[in-house]
Parts: sequence; C-alpha cells; structure tokens
Amino acid sequence: MPRILVAEESATLRYILVRMLEHAGHTVEQIEDWPSLAETLAGSTRPDALVLGWPEPVPEEMTGILEQLSSTRLQGLPALFLTHEPPPELLQYTLERKASALVPWESHAELSEGLETLLQARPETPPEADHAAQGSDRLRILLVDDSRSIRLGYRRILERAGHQVTGAGSVDEAWQRALEQPFDLAIIDYFMPGKNGDALCRMLRNDPRTRNIRLSVLTGTYLDEVIARCLEAGAVECMFKNESMDLFLARVQSISRHVHYQREIEAERSRLAAILESVGDGVYGVDPEGHITFINPAACRILGFDTPPLGESAFELFHGIDTRGRAIPGDHCPLQQSYASGRPLAGHEGVFRTRDNRVLPVACSAYPLIVNGERQGMVVAFRDVSEQRLLEEQLRWQATHDPLTELFNRRYFEEELEREVQRHQRGEPDSALLYIDLDQFKYLNDTAGHEAGDRLLIDIGRQLERRLRRGDTLARLGGDEFALILRNIERETIEEIAENFRQMLSEYRFHAEGRSYNIGGSIGIAIIDGDTRSSSEALANADIACHIAKRNGRNQVHLYDPSQDERAAMDMDLGWSSRLREALEEGHFVLHYQPIVALADIDMNNLPPEEGGVWQALADMPLHFEVLLRLRAETGELIPPGAFLTSAERFNIMPAIDLWVLRRALRELQRYETGRKATTTFSINLSASTLNDDKARQEVLDEVRNARLQNSALIFEITETTAIDNFSTAQHFMEELRALDCRIALDDFGTGFSSFSQLKAIDANYVKIDGQYVHNMARDPIDRAIVTSMNDIAHSLGLKTVAEFVESAETLRLLKVCGVDYVQGYYIQRPLLELTHPERAVRPLHAVGRAEGQQQGG
Repeated sequence: MPRILVAEESATLRYILVRMLEHAGHTVEQIEDWPSLAETLAGSTRPDALVLGWPEPVPEEMTGILEQLSSTRLQGLPALFLTHEPPPELLQYTLERKASALVPWESHAELSEGLETLLQARPETPPEADHAAQGSDRLRILLVDDSRSIRLGYRRILERAGHQVTGAGSVDEAWQRALEQPFDLAIIDYFMPGKNGDALCRMLRNDPRTRNIRLSVLTGTYLDEVIARCLEAGAVECMFKNESMDLFLARVQSISRHVHYQREIEAERSRLAAILESVGDGVYGVDPEGHITFINPAACRILGFDTPPLGESAFELFHGIDTRGRAIPGDHCPLQQSYASGRPLAGHEGVFRTRDNRVLPVACSAYPLIVNGERQGMVVAFRDVSEQRLLEEQLRWQATHDPLTELFNRRYFEEELEREVQRHQRGEPDSALLYIDLDQFKYLNDTAGHEAGDRLLIDIGRQLERRLRRGDTLARLGGDEFALILRNIERETIEEIAENFRQMLSEYRFHAEGRSYNIGGSIGIAIIDGDTRSSSEALANADIACHIAKRNGRNQVHLYDPSQDERAAMDMDLGWSSRLREALEEGHFVLHYQPIVALADIDMNNLPPEEGGVWQALADMPLHFEVLLRLRAETGELIPPGAFLTSAERFNIMPAIDLWVLRRALRELQRYETGRKATTTFSINLSASTLNDDKARQEVLDEVRNARLQNSALIFEITETTAIDNFSTAQHFMEELRALDCRIALDDFGTGFSSFSQLKAIDANYVKIDGQYVHNMARDPIDRAIVTSMNDIAHSLGLKTVAEFVESAETLRLLKVCGVDYVQGYYIQRPLLELTHPERAVRPLHAVGRAEGQQQGG
C-alpha cells in the first residue's frame, strides 16, 4: 500500500485530501508546516509520493523543499502540487522535474487519478541504477543469420561490448522472436534461404508492434542494388562481414547512441503526456488557423468527447458562441483572435459548448506554443467554473436574503428603499412603504416554541408574497417585522391596499400542537414622494405609524401624518430615553454570560444529546464567556437589547451603556478570578458610538489599565464598522487596547460582502462567523461551503474563528470538519444568570429565541 505524504497548512483542506487518499487505499502521513516537511524529506525513509498544497504567499522554506525534491535521491519521487492559481515559476519547475504534476484546487476530486498516473510512471529501479543502465548504452539486439557459426561469432563480440543478444537462423524464426520480446536493434543477414533480409525488414517496419526496432542489414557483398533494397525496406545502416570488428562495433555504438537519445525523447514525451493526463484542467493546442493539434483527457471529459477531435476547428466545435449558446463571428471571439495574432490571453471568462449542446461557463488562458523559436500555434488551458458561478450566485443570494423566509433581508430592503427615495426626488409617481408587525407572535413563540415560530414566519412570508404586484418589494426586517414598497400607487388607494393585507393577517389561522392561533398584525404606512428626504426617514415614519397602530389596540392600519404623528414619535423615543437613563442610574441593567468553548477541548467521540452537556464536561478547562446585556422591566421581564439599542444610539446613550457593561464585567471578572488557577476570559461588545466618542474611548482605556488584568483576559467585539466615523482613530484605539494585552474580534462576520474588506481594515485576532450560516449548515450544503470558506480565509490571515448559533451535535461535528477553532450556542450552553464553574452551572438563561430576532449571543 503506497505511503503518501500530504503537506497542507489549512486543516480543512488537509482533512479533505487525507480522506480522499485514504478512501483510495493509500497510507497517508500528514505534514502541517513547511519545516516539518523539509525534515521528513531529509529522513532516511523515502515516501512513495508527495501531495503538496502550494501556499500563498510562498514561505522561505519552499525554495529549500523544491531543491530537496530535485536532488538525486528524490528526483524520482512523484510530487503532485495543488494550487488555486499556479505561479509561472511552479509551472516551469513541474515541466523541468520529472514525476511532477499540477492539479488546480477546483479539480481536487481528480487527485487520486492524477496520483495513480504518477505512481505508475515510476521507474522500476532507483534513480542511481537507472542512470547506470542508461550510461552503459546497452542494447537489446536481435541477430539474424542462417549461419550458426557467424551468429555465435558476432554474438560473443556484442555481448563482450555489454549488449544483450538473441539469435535467429531464419526470417520466420526472427519474426517470432520479435513478437515475443522487445528489441532495440535487429542486425539481419541479407542473403538467407527462403526469404532475404529485406523481407524481414519490411515485416518489422510495417507492424505497429515492431516498427520501433532499428534495422541494420549485414552482408558479405557490396552491391548497390542490395544496399538500395535494404534502405528502401527500412534499414538505417548496412554492415559488411569483411570489415574490421572495431568498425562493426563503432557502427553498433553509433546506433546505440541514437537509441539512447530516442529513449530519452520517448521518456520525456511520456512524462509530458502523463502531466497532461493528470492535470484536472482541460488543455488543448491549436495551429495558427485554430485547428486542434492535441487535447488532454480532462478536456475531452469536460466537453463530452469520446475521442479526441484532432484537426477540427476549436472555434466551430465548441467556443464560437455567446452566453446564450448563439453563434458569434470570429472577430467577436477573444480566443479566435488570440489564435490568429499569437497574443497571450490570460484570465478570460467565457462559455464553451459541450457535445450535448450545454453552455458551459469556463475560465481559460491561451499562450503561444514556441518550437525552435517559431510560433507553432497556441496552448489553451481551461476549467469548468459552473460550481464556482453557482457558489457566487448563492453568496449574492445570501447577502440579500433572509435565510429563514427566503425573502429579501433588511440590508437589501434599505438599499432598495434608498433607490426608491432618489427616484421620487426626480419627480416619479408616489409610492408607499408598509411596515407590518405581527401582533400575537410572541405568545405563539412562548407557548408553541421557536420551531413553530419559524414555521409561522415562513408561511406569513408566503401569504404576503402571493399578494404582491409586479415591481413591488417585500422583505423581512427581522423578528416578526416585514416591510413592503408599493410602487407607483394612487394615494387614495393606499389605505385600502394596506387594509387588505391587515384583513389577510386577521383571518389567518396557524395550527401547532393541536391548537389554532389567531395572529393578526399592525400595519404602519409612510408615503414616499418628492418631499421624502431619505430612506431612514421613510422607514422611521412607517415604524412610528406601526407603533401608533399597536397603541391604538393592535390589528390596525395607520397612515403616518407628519402634522399629528411627530409628537407621538417624540414621546415614544423620549420614553425609551428616560427609561434607559433611569436603568443606568438605578441598576436595572443585568449581565448574563454565554460560554465560548475551544473545539479542541471537546470530546467529539462522546457528545451528549442534551443542551449544556458539553459545558458540564469542561470543569478543569480555561473559561471564556461572552458578556450579554439585558434590561429588567418593572414586571421582572428581561428585555433583549434589540428592543432598546436603536433608541440608545439615537439619544447617544450607547457609550454610557458600554462603559456600564465594561465596569460591571471587570468587577465580576476580578471577583471570579480570585483563587482560580485557570484563566477566565470575557468577550465584551463595543458599539460604533463608543468608538466615535473621544471621551468614551479614553474611559475604556482607563478602566482596562486600572483593572490590571493578566493573561489577555479581555476580548473586545466590534460589529458596526460601517458606522465608524474616523477609521484611523478607531484603529489607533484598538492598537492601544492590544498594548494593554486585550484582543479584538470582528463580530457577525459574513453578513454581506463588506465583512471581507473589514478584515483588511481591522487588525483583529478573531472572527465570529455569523450564526445565520452556522444554524442551517447541517441541512444546507451552501451554508457549509460558506462557513468553510470564511474559516479558511480567516486562518489564511492568521486569525482564530468562533462559530455562533451551535444548536446540535450534528452542527458541532461539521464545524470540527471545517476546522473552526471555537464554538458558542445553546447546544454548548445557554447564557447563564451567574458566572460560575461548569459543574455548578445550573441556572441557564432562557434567552429570547431566533424567531424574535435575537441571536443566541445577542
């Protein structure tokens, strides 16, 4: 069973490669870093093959590793390199080094096939022995002469010269020997009984099995006619029995050199053919007119050809089409233009037509084929990017849609609303914004459970969608709130349309656990016209109108009237403002603590079925908690932050709340750490308002400095980076926190493409993968792919990853496969009312669920 070395930095990619190779029957040894690979290659035990994931950027150790692979001891070791985009120097290296091949990561499924090709092409003898055999110029010679004594004489001479000789006394016997074993050279007597030597030459030359044998005729008579017949029959040399043995051996040695060179050419041709066959990308060559001169198996497989379409026009056969499969003229085709001009074409994206007329998206490059200084055509490499395009579409969909209801999400809706407002500022007809809040959702959620609440939201979304007109936009804003943009609508019909939606919600019945629930909904309306100043104003007006509808008894429709409703809006906001200030002064805020656990500390072979079981098993481990904020109402009810943070931001109370949380958390951390041996870490959220406030930033630094904590006990989580006014100031602030031994985490990573740019802007230590992808990854392969990609991107930048919203053992196992570092969620442990050890954690907080718009950690 072949022993394969797998060298790859990414734990996720390494796991995929190991599983694939073990499934193919190989014994696999994993290498996690480049110094270890160099040490292993220098060891006395040589592996059977190496699979190496090419790193980006390339570390300094890689130069030494490539030199090791080119050494005499390892030059015959099959080495297969996996790359995302092969650099020119690696392409050159694999062309120059035998037993090497490139496979793009997109085609990693063909790894086993490519590796098998390289393994089969290994020399039967070690490189040193093979080199010695070639250096001796030893030939396998078929010696044909009807005279036994002549055969014996020449045989002794040739064998003393180191050649392997087989004799035959007739044309028929020689033909039989040639079919039974391979020969490099046949030395044939011309005059023989029955058939002369030129007849045997023709037989050997015309049969595919023997046509590669070099032919030389041996005669005792110098006759022009004999020599002409022999050369015409295929002989490359004529030898004479009356010439000296030294001259005879010199002629044989000359043929031996030609055979040796031919062997090298054939070996190189076989190696290049093996590389072409092992490469997962399609590769084909064309002449300057665009006719196919060669094509590798991968290209035939991708395009659906059973046999190579050599000599046919590549343009007419598969790439002379547009994205809809329609024929295009040659001067509109970049590939056809590249064939004619010889100009390289790099990174081109287009479409090819398969044999069964499917339109296949491809990424391809074309480069000139130069032979002896002249351009002989072009070489084109391409890959099928169908899966990549599908993943890109899914990522775009995820960025603009709510994963539960599959409606548009708040981010997309706000962008669409902004475009609508700008359109009306150019004098377009009026539109309306409807803000819908379900009336009895919380009751259903508390009595029937979150799963029933999720099903309700999905069904309500479908009911609303069925009543949309073409051109209207519907979105779930979060929790049980929906919003609609009704475009180009008459003002006098707006309330009637909203009333139809309200009536639908009033008549709707939801059934769960044998019970029927009346849901109902309150609807607020805001007109969008030329006087609407911004999308935020329109959304705030509709929100205010919805609150007024609820205050008027629920199950109502209310149209926002600036002359009457501005005071009501002010009263609502001022009510929250005074309530939050009172909570700060009188201590109505409370903290809760949700554990964050290192995946490496979890026994994956004995996962408990119940929530919290994982946490209970970690009594002796270092503890890590996210600090969560709740507001205790007069009734004792815990109000989640989503209900009051918007008002806190509006009235600039967030810096005071952040500082209250920090001070209380530091006191609790110092109290809890007393007498403990293991380290405890707190993750604390900082708002954009605090990062924008000079005084608040300084107070945060002072509190941390005065706390004199040890061992990086604080992690500050940053979410709303787009709301930070001065990024350079915020970055300097984070550098000061790191100087105080604090760490930085980028929260909710993955909520839109902006998160990737934030990785560059923020020098973070951790990224927290947004729970909307983790929550559903056990059922959705796209979510799994997104989580894996985010994890790999973070690891490539040297960051640790935290997965939120872990609700089941199945999700935990998938995160382990992805290589995520830390996990957090209800399955690990619900938020705790008190900071305590795992074995005493008996009071979990029954936190607000996902259906109410609050993440588990929020």
